[in-house]
Amino acid sequence: MTEDPARKAAPAGPSGLPRRYAMHDNAKRFRRIHALMLSPKMWRRRLVFWTGAICVGVVSVYFALFADKVQDIFATLSTRLPLLPLAMSPLMFFLSAWLVARYCPSTPGSGIPQAIAAHALQGEKERKYLLGPRVIAGKMLLTFLALLGGGSIGREGPTVQVGAALMMLSARFGRMTGERDIVLAGAAAGVAAAFNTPLAGIIFAIEEMARGFHHRSSGVVLMAIVLSGAASMSVLGNYNYFGYADTVFDLARDSTAIVVTGVVGGFLGALFSLFLTKGGKYLRDKLHGMGSRHPLWFAAFCGLIIALLGLATHGATYGTGYTLANDLLHERTSVSWGYVGAKLLATVFSGFSGVPGGIFSPSLSVGAAVGSALSPWLGHTPMQGVILLGMCAYFAGVTQAPITSFVIVLEVTGKGVMPAPLIAAAVLAAAVSRLLMPMPLYHVLAHRFLIDARKFAAPPEPVPEPEPKTAAEIPPEPETAPQETSA
Repeated sequence: MTEDPARKAAPAGPSGLPRRYAMHDNAKRFRRIHALMLSPKMWRRRLVFWTGAICVGVVSVYFALFADKVQDIFATLSTRLPLLPLAMSPLMFFLSAWLVARYCPSTPGSGIPQAIAAHALQGEKERKYLLGPRVIAGKMLLTFLALLGGGSIGREGPTVQVGAALMMLSARFGRMTGERDIVLAGAAAGVAAAFNTPLAGIIFAIEEMARGFHHRSSGVVLMAIVLSGAASMSVLGNYNYFGYADTVFDLARDSTAIVVTGVVGGFLGALFSLFLTKGGKYLRDKLHGMGSRHPLWFAAFCGLIIALLGLATHGATYGTGYTLANDLLHERTSVSWGYVGAKLLATVFSGFSGVPGGIFSPSLSVGAAVGSALSPWLGHTPMQGVILLGMCAYFAGVTQAPITSFVIVLEVTGKGVMPAPLIAAAVLAAAVSRLLMPMPLYHVLAHRFLIDARKFAAPPEPVPEPEPKTAAEIPPEPETAPQETSA
């Protein structure tokens, strides 16, 4: 019996499907690409997204410039009147904490935990609490106030929250979907624009923000980083945050320095994280609940401690610490362990106070000081090399994000290669830090903002109506005595 030719299978196309189905599939794909390329709605969304990314770069640049001006004002005043910070720092911290409590309750601290929490949340109202339009202006202005009070804070963490909030605002304006990817892109663009470190922005999005990466996020994040970085460079030019470091590493020669800086940096980074997450509660309890019952006066108390630390170090602990770290890296000065402890405590008390401010720059400053203090005992390694190892190790100990740490250090110092000693020191420091602090600092802090956002978005609990009383529960009316009538 011969087979009916009409029943024979149609010839297969390149995809393995029958040719008529493959042609239909190709036609559908072509129509979809055509719609994506020529749709006015899609182009409007793209233009809004690109505009948002450019705004992140421009805002980040001017935020940095104004923050530097504010620091210069405080430095000038504290140099001419050394005792002025004893009054000015508590006042600025009191005012900043009051404004946070009154108008911007989601802005205290770094800003990176808020971005992490917003990326983890699903509800629009919860995200708006952490990344709403009010956050953009409030975070920057209140960071200026804290810097005007000599706070040991950085502006890179606030730039991350502001960048994520700007991208969220552009997404709502353009009616874009995929808000989690938008938050990720805004945060990564903020890091890239703050340090002029595009590669660090990508790694930060993968390692710190999302703890993973989805293939759909890659294009969004990369485009935001490219546009924000281009906007930043159009204003400031192509620059390195700490200039150029030309030291040469040798793995065999520097093995001792790697181990020592990795262990010390990881230990001190974990100690800082423990102080910041648990020390505040302990201090408030020791002060008979002043931090809980009187948070504004507690912020002023923290400002006073910061002023005293600044006086003890001749002003070295005020501000971001960028200038001193730059001088240490280029071997124009050196410091002792006293500065390491004072700067670490100044950053801790700035975090205790609840005012906005990041820890990126202060951490790099403390790490540079750790390297400078260790350098005399590690004579086989050049001083600049030990300082780079210290910066990388301490930063990795604080964040427990070793890849982000050594990439940031490489990009801010202009090194074009990735030397194995920096990678080894960062990995070792992160491992030591995890022994003392199992959960990364930013994620511990993000958990608190998750709780606050969910409380804010939760519907108010209905007031229960009083249950009607039974006749047995109703008290009898008091008997009145009969009134006597006069005859």
